[in-house]
Amino acid sequence: MLWVKAFHLIFLISWFAGLFYLPRLFVYHAMSDDKMSNERFKVMERKLLHGIMTPAAILTTVFGLWLLYTYAWTTYSSMLWLHIKLFLVIVLFAYHAWCWKIQLDFKHDKNTKSHVFYRFFNEFPVLILIAITILVIVKPF
Repeated sequence: MLWVKAFHLIFLISWFAGLFYLPRLFVYHAMSDDKMSNERFKVMERKLLHGIMTPAAILTTVFGLWLLYTYAWTTYSSMLWLHIKLFLVIVLFAYHAWCWKIQLDFKHDKNTKSHVFYRFFNEFPVLILIAITILVIVKPF
């Protein structure tokens, strides 16, 4: 089962790396004003989202569900920290979907947000990561 935990963490780290970097690409993309930069950012965003982030999110979920089934299924109802963590994971998937929509907006040259918006947007996954880490390590509830 330690292998399952290891792979869960490996894919979680990969997913978060993408969640931190893609919105940063959005910042720079929103600031770009030449065709060559615009096209380069489109390629980078697509490859990051579809080639790294989404597969990592799926594999994080697969290994996480495996862990949930193995360790927590019998006592799930008494673990409030786990309920909150799973809710935050759902929020993270919503954020991922929002990134997907933004990537499509940039792809079709329909972005309406400024680089300032994306600078704030970029900070959200940090808050989720902090909360999930505290919940899993400290188990305050």
